[in-house]
Amino acid sequence: MCGTCGCAEGNFKLLTPEGTEPVQTAHHHHGDHTHAHGDDGARTVVLQEKLLARNDALARQNRDWLQARGVLAVNLMSSPGAGKTTLLERAATGLAGQLVFSVIEGDQETALDADRMRRAGCRVVQVNTGTGCHLDADMVGQALRALDPPAGSVVVIENVGNLVCPALFDLGEAHRIVLASVTEGADKPVKYPHMFRTADLVLVSKTDLLPYLDFDLARCTADIARVAPGAQVLPVSARTGDGCQKWYDWLLQAVGGS
Repeated sequence: MCGTCGCAEGNFKLLTPEGTEPVQTAHHHHGDHTHAHGDDGARTVVLQEKLLARNDALARQNRDWLQARGVLAVNLMSSPGAGKTTLLERAATGLAGQLVFSVIEGDQETALDADRMRRAGCRVVQVNTGTGCHLDADMVGQALRALDPPAGSVVVIENVGNLVCPALFDLGEAHRIVLASVTEGADKPVKYPHMFRTADLVLVSKTDLLPYLDFDLARCTADIARVAPGAQVLPVSARTGDGCQKWYDWLLQAVGGS
């Protein structure tokens, strides 16, 4: 078990855009993690530091690779069911002709989301993490090379649905985006502060459901401002399109500044 986040060691599957058979690749993100009975707290901390140090080194390689090709990568994170894939489907349609999208889909199993994004016109690589609860820089590095995104494009890394572990792992992205669905309740920024603290942009999703929910948008926005004062907050609805143009403008500006 990983001492940092608790996910199990093992292999992950990389499904290429052409839909070929899954490629079994060793899941090395645990590095030289050895577990001995009776390890004390100090040794656990050392192992965690080694794990994250190796991941950070691979993330720097990913970042250099992306910058050399003029490609913007964003890490899209949320809890399960917050609407990441639906939002990306709408963005791919809304920005058609303005921005080239590639997507790295992270899920424990299936290629359901990759199939959806492929139908929306995106080049996609699916990463199945098995029992793993997050993507890491090794997985993303291999997926990037399979995608081979063109210069001036954007790669959206749709991370595994989880408001805890994905925040710990740098993937080499230029920006982090967090979705906070109104169906989850307004308290998520204060209950999961580390996730929101790392965000450059917070999208408050599914706002078309606000009339049917006891969700305090003003409170949620204020809590995000306290936890992550540097993050921009945009309410959006992928179903109706409300707020989506501001999200598209943010992406276009980010690509222009990459």
